[in-house]
Amino acid sequence: MKKAQTFEILNRDSQTRARRGRLHTVHGPVETPAFMPVGTQGTVKTLTPVHLDELGVGMILCNAYHLNDRPGVAVVEKCGGLHRFMHWDKPILTDSGGFQVFSLAASRKITDDGVEFNSHVDGRRLFLGPVEAMAIQRALGSDVAMVLDECIPYPCDYDYACQAVARTLRWASVCAKQPKSDGQLVFGIVQGGVHADLRRRCAEELCGMNFDGLAVGGVSVGEPEDVLLGGIKDTVPFLPDDRPRYLMGVGEFYQLAEAVAMGIDMFDCVIPTRLARNGAAVTRNGRYPLKGAVNKEDLAPIEEGCGCYACRNFTRAYLRHLLNVEEILGFVLLTIHNIYCYMKFMADIRSAIEENRFGQLLEKIRIEENIQRPTFPPGGSAKAENVQH
Repeated sequence: MKKAQTFEILNRDSQTRARRGRLHTVHGPVETPAFMPVGTQGTVKTLTPVHLDELGVGMILCNAYHLNDRPGVAVVEKCGGLHRFMHWDKPILTDSGGFQVFSLAASRKITDDGVEFNSHVDGRRLFLGPVEAMAIQRALGSDVAMVLDECIPYPCDYDYACQAVARTLRWASVCAKQPKSDGQLVFGIVQGGVHADLRRRCAEELCGMNFDGLAVGGVSVGEPEDVLLGGIKDTVPFLPDDRPRYLMGVGEFYQLAEAVAMGIDMFDCVIPTRLARNGAAVTRNGRYPLKGAVNKEDLAPIEEGCGCYACRNFTRAYLRHLLNVEEILGFVLLTIHNIYCYMKFMADIRSAIEENRFGQLLEKIRIEENIQRPTFPPGGSAKAENVQH
């Protein structure tokens, strides 16, 4: 049975497989390629919904496992569902918790029915299976619910990867049969580790389950950069062209651009918020640490030419002061800047696809990524870290 159209492709780049699209959800459209800030516990750390709206955030990610643990699905339901609980009226995607269970490898027991594991909060024994994962997300009322999958570690031998793919497919089949909240979309997740044949098998079988979208899972789990990008290349050709493609947990600028060129539409990552909490700014010229003494009297903004609220109104000297005395405002302003940079980056990508010049933008990003940058933005006295974006 053909799905009702929830995803439309508006433009295609002639030099790459990049596409400009629009995902339709109960809580409004999402312009793609899109980056979703991570709001694991029902909040994007340090920011209010007003901040997110003003920054142009179109969709956020929350985690069903964490919200089920605290405050509990019953509490969220009593408060009117996740959107009302958070006072966020735009789309929400919920991750089922498969990756969180993956991170609890020392205490988990995986069976064909699901996963037993100890709570990271109080150690109590819990069980999460495909039925439970979908019931939690149905109760939360997210716009997009992710199936439960088994995230394959790196490195991993072929036999174990085969078993994990078989479980992922078995669980996906169960997830596909579960009831959903009104208008809720469900995405499958392709696993397979570093094995191209397993990724193809997983993708092709998931396509037969008629999900609303498909995700590339099991990347950014500690593998080298070429292996990470290889996992995407091994998966995308076998995903439906008429449905959104979501790359989970990847968020360096150049990685986003390379993945868009392969045909990916959606992303999430903790990088912009986590870096802010560690006192580092994201810029198009690299990451920049603000706590250092070199910024003590620097009157420049975080990034020259940036139009965010933090850069328009505050100096590096002030941000450094706030961060070093651990004033919450410092983390708020730095998060505003970092999220702004991500939203601007994705807007630039969308515009480039619309104007059929994404190939040129990609080449520019590739060149910038390999250039040794001796100084941080012109006009500033500080030096940039020679690390990836």
